[in-house]
Amino acid sequence: MSGDLPRQRFVLDTSLFITEEIRRDDESLEAAVLRLLDLVATARLELNISCYVPPSIHDELGTMLRERDVDDTVFSRLDTWVVRKSPDRYGVTIPANVVYNFIDEMSDRVDRGLRVSEEAIREVEQLDPDDLTRDADDGEREAYMTEADRVLSNLRDKYRRALRQGVLDSREDFDLLILARELDAGVVTEDRGIISWADEFGLRYVRGGQFPTLLEEYLRATGATDDE
Repeated sequence: MSGDLPRQRFVLDTSLFITEEIRRDDESLEAAVLRLLDLVATARLELNISCYVPPSIHDELGTMLRERDVDDTVFSRLDTWVVRKSPDRYGVTIPANVVYNFIDEMSDRVDRGLRVSEEAIREVEQLDPDDLTRDADDGEREAYMTEADRVLSNLRDKYRRALRQGVLDSREDFDLLILARELDAGVVTEDRGIISWADEFGLRYVRGGQFPTLLEEYLRATGATDDE
């Protein structure tokens, strides 16, 4: 049947494999990833659907999966059914407007990061010096979060959101988009920043949590699998 269907391609992000959205009830990460890779294999054989990852994404994913102590079977199936391909960074062109919008957004984010830092400094200035340290009841110094520590922790969180959340902020993200543009492929991710920039690049995208269902529906609609 695969020879009768136009070829479809998808480029997969690390977040697809890690998100809990692909898991069924009480399903482990390993079981969910194996089920996903089985769907990818069947879609490849039956529907002419090919899935790719850039080497940078492959390395990142491998590290994350090893940290979660998955079985070697996962890596074997990943390497068998998901094609590892470097993006053509020299041959793929990007519209000037995309670069213009990226520069404009980063300039705005730097300004927001500065405002977050200024607010934290002003908050520290208002602290009572007595709030910066505290004695434990037994008279010994107790290790705990001081008011200054709290302000610093909040600063880190707000600064990270201001500069990184929803933005293209890594080589892995860029490789993913360039490869998808090169192959005219859909992007599969749970990362909001990648989704936003997939729109800028004019790329199709699928939320990671919806991808297993999409493959199942393709297979069901074409009769490649039996309904249960």
